[in-house]
Amino acid sequence: MSENTLEFKVVATGLEFPEGPVALPDGSVLVVEIKRGVITRVLPDGGKETVATPGGGPNGLAMGPDGKCFVCNNGGFQWHVDEMGVRPTIQPADYSGGRIEVVDLESGLVEILYTEADGVPLSGPNDIVFDEHGGFYFSDLGKVRPYDQDRGRVLYGLADGSGVKTVAHPVEMPNGVGLSPDGRTLYVAETPPARLWAFDLIAPGEIAAQPWPSPHGGRFVAGSSGYQRFDSLAVEEGGRVCVATLINGGISVISPESGDVEHIAFPDRYTTNICFGGPDLATAYITLSQSGQLIEVPWPRRGLGLAYLNN
Repeated sequence: MSENTLEFKVVATGLEFPEGPVALPDGSVLVVEIKRGVITRVLPDGGKETVATPGGGPNGLAMGPDGKCFVCNNGGFQWHVDEMGVRPTIQPADYSGGRIEVVDLESGLVEILYTEADGVPLSGPNDIVFDEHGGFYFSDLGKVRPYDQDRGRVLYGLADGSGVKTVAHPVEMPNGVGLSPDGRTLYVAETPPARLWAFDLIAPGEIAAQPWPSPHGGRFVAGSSGYQRFDSLAVEEGGRVCVATLINGGISVISPESGDVEHIAFPDRYTTNICFGGPDLATAYITLSQSGQLIEVPWPRRGLGLAYLNN
């Protein structure tokens, strides 16, 4: 693994555990503030506006059909605060249940789209990506309690609310999800083991499952020899997968073909999310969550356009 650094600009501070950045065409960036239970618009000058208040734990965001914003809501966390900032821990006493929500960005109206799949409640939806067929893949990381935790899974839902199903399980606390440039591969990052998996897609929401010993039908892409954790991810135009990396704070840029990793360090152990924006998709917006910052980074390569946003 090679190590690198990049210059960056701080766009906004004072955010309460920001994640899920979405760079909009007008130059503003949507983020969630998980601890506050809100969706915030960060303006180019660093100003902040509350767009909606879903409560619970809004986590991943994606733009979908009709200009609506789709939200993975994990139901909330307990929080640990120390001199380094804030970080999430276990399921809280006021846990409100996992769900997929749809937000009208103009009015702030929040509607619940899904609360269960295949008869099993959603417990901690985390990250989301739309395909070109009107559906979206999302991870359900699950919740952790003092003596047990949920088993994670990856799911596929239709944007009109007409159906949702499990695509792969069990997945070890699945977090970031993203699609390859040709739309034929779904990438999923597992958090505690810091592993990246690829799932071959044969139809919307259907995988060509790899046989055992794959635990869930995915192909292993890359892992970690040292202690770190994987969070959200974004894909570059050329196909490399940029995985936000916890503990070893930064972005791990992974080649799906070789498994080679370039680590770009940033000064926050909870470097949680990355998205691409700007007129040429060559600017990365990254959430430094423990310190409550959104930063802007000139990226060495173009990001991949997203359905309903950049394409």
